[in-house]
Amino acid sequence: MSNKSQTEHLEQGVDIPYNQLNPDTLRNLIEEFVTREWSELSDAGYSLEDKIEQVFQQLKEKKAKLVFDLTSNTANIVVCR
Repeated sequence: MSNKSQTEHLEQGVDIPYNQLNPDTLRNLIEEFVTREWSELSDAGYSLEDKIEQVFQQLKEKKAKLVFDLTSNTANIVVCR
């Protein structure tokens, strides 16, 4: 994928302030992200709860953010640059 098409895709996203979401909705988003991205939780020595807390902490520290993709109508967690 070229840089131009990556940029165009990124411009279709909207940041979602994590602290404005219902806590249950936020947890569900984080849990879905964790289970999708870290399928080998038991091999890494971390529990699902450990990973959820790590991602939540990254959101609080602004090391990661929630983004709603207008093209695919999905939410995702991405690393802040």
